[in-house]
Amino acid sequence: MARITVESVVTAPIELVWDIYNNPEDIQQWNTASADWHTVNSKNDLRVDGQFSNRMEAKDGSMGFDFSGTYTEIIPLKKIAYSFGERNAEVHFEQKNDAVVVRISFDPETVYPIEQQQAGWQAILDNFARYVENKS
Repeated sequence: MARITVESVVTAPIELVWDIYNNPEDIQQWNTASADWHTVNSKNDLRVDGQFSNRMEAKDGSMGFDFSGTYTEIIPLKKIAYSFGERNAEVHFEQKNDAVVVRISFDPETVYPIEQQQAGWQAILDNFARYVENKS
């Protein structure tokens, strides 16, 4: 199955984009696809073989899950690769003039439709871009 790719342009310095993408306190602020969900806990050990975990829950308490995985490659300010379950993802950071293109490619799962997965990941990435721009 082909990978799904989402991307967003963030108007901020690449160092700030990188830091906010990886800082657990910031992750808890931006890591949501919709207003009725939130990330209640985030842990991030940003190194090869390091682990991350983000606890995402519906604000009404009806559902929740842990999005977690293990880093497989880190190139500071350029690339983060990780595995989560049997799937893999890559995040690329590319400086373009006064902005940073953040592009995520990931292996889809088989439960939800491709369009729904793409829309969810895109919504989170767009939320990230808004959060960074508001902080910079």
